[in-house]
This record gives sequence, C-alpha cells and structure tokens, in this order.
Amino acid sequence: MTTATPEALTVPEVMAALRLSRSKLYDLLRSGELSSIKIGRSRRIPTDSLATFLRNRIEGNA
Repeated sequence: MTTATPEALTVPEVMAALRLSRSKLYDLLRSGELSSIKIGRSRRIPTDSLATFLRNRIEGNA
C-alpha cells in the first residue's frame, strides 16, 4: 500500500514539522511569509507554499 503525500497540511502538522509554536506559525501566516488557504473554518498550508517558505529561508541565510 502506498501513502500519498498530502497537497495541504493542517496547522498542527506544520507546527510539528517546523517545531514551532501555534502563535509563531500564525505570525508567519499573518505576515504573509507563509501562505495558507481556508476551507470553511479549517486552515490548510499547501505543501508547495511550505517548500517555498523553507527555500526562501535557506537562501536568505546563505
């Protein structure tokens, strides 16, 4: 059985992946550094948005 990679992650999933607090993650979302979408009352962070955020952070520190 293969497990597909999700196209979008929940806030708790991104918090765990980046080891960030909920408030820090929402600060990144509010500032526009990390993009998200809302589906009803749920917020999702597209995996490509997360990848872009990480790539920009890596390039900024290089």
